[in-house]
Amino acid sequence: MASVAATMEAAPAAGAIATPAGRVASVDILRGIVMVVMALDHVRDYFTNVRFQPEDLTQTNPALFFTRWITHFCAPSFVFLAGTGAFLSLGRGRDVRALSRFLWTRGLWLVLLEFTAVRSAWLFSVSPAAGYFGQVIWVLGISMIVLAALVRLPLGWIAGFGITMIAGHNLLDGIRIPPTTPAGWLWSFLHVQNLLFNGPQPFFFVVYPVIPWVGVMAAGYAFGALLQRPEAERRRTLLRLGGAMTLAFIVLRLVNVYGDPSRWSVQRDVITTVMSFLNTSKYPPSLDYLLMTLGPAIMSLAAFERSTGPVARFFAVFGRVPLFYYLAHIVLAHLLAGLTALALGFGTAVLFGNVFFAPVQDWGFGLGVVYLVWFIVIGLLYLPCRWYADLKARRRDLVLLSYL
Repeated sequence: MASVAATMEAAPAAGAIATPAGRVASVDILRGIVMVVMALDHVRDYFTNVRFQPEDLTQTNPALFFTRWITHFCAPSFVFLAGTGAFLSLGRGRDVRALSRFLWTRGLWLVLLEFTAVRSAWLFSVSPAAGYFGQVIWVLGISMIVLAALVRLPLGWIAGFGITMIAGHNLLDGIRIPPTTPAGWLWSFLHVQNLLFNGPQPFFFVVYPVIPWVGVMAAGYAFGALLQRPEAERRRTLLRLGGAMTLAFIVLRLVNVYGDPSRWSVQRDVITTVMSFLNTSKYPPSLDYLLMTLGPAIMSLAAFERSTGPVARFFAVFGRVPLFYYLAHIVLAHLLAGLTALALGFGTAVLFGNVFFAPVQDWGFGLGVVYLVWFIVIGLLYLPCRWYADLKARRRDLVLLSYL
């Protein structure tokens, strides 16, 4: 599940195409694309008739698997670019001290939003009995709080921290602590996806453990320095860095020894073997997973720098308002699913129940309907997002639906 009204405004690097308010267009375009793709996954959550994980190679099919796989690019790009935006915000006259204060206060705000507004959007319920979820907005908030301390260090140290955590955290995969103990709870928050219980009912679902997401944001912060290089050098560096990361993924995955707790294997046919190869771990994101997603994302920034047509502008609108979009698309997808269920006689369970833990019997549709609803959601959100992006450009005091 991945993450939103950002003010990821940045002083444009030399030669970069900038949107109003001094934003780097390539960053907005990439973020807009991954956010539009993210909606596909969340629409599928509400509308699917599939009762197994799309990554389960024993039951899935290529269409379902790749519908899920393409959304893997969303969360890493989202968190990485949040760090990049933090670095670029220094170019607007904000010094390190002011940035540090902004990051920890905004991080606390995002954690609060995750457990209030975002949770209510997912469930249409404020009842504590439904449990709480630590998803992408929560991990963005925690990562910002950590970055607030890191920004006081030299840039090379911040880069080293991020790269070390990304590259080395899979060494922790063998640590197993019972989640019913205090140490187990802490370890679940840090590195293991777990459903934590308080009595018989689930109390907190750690969807996004903190490690290595804080490293991803730190690496994104250091990456921001590359965007301030002259255009030709910058584009060359982005292509080389992204290409090297993508190649590293292929090599590590082929070796099949380190980089992901889930090994790939030869399957019954070629396409299923390819699916096994690409089926890397997201919770927490493995080294292979992050190389697989961030490598192509970084290369795409080089291409997007020269994108000025209507398609680029379309995606940039969503990229300029990520938190606003994030909340709006969840509410809209949930509402459409609930109203459709009511119209078809399924009652209010889809509208007000927790369909993730307790799916409604016989509810759901195939991928054709999922894609159709996805197009409808994006179409309905475009004008509100464009309106809010324009409003944000005029009203710099509007910060409640901003995350950077």
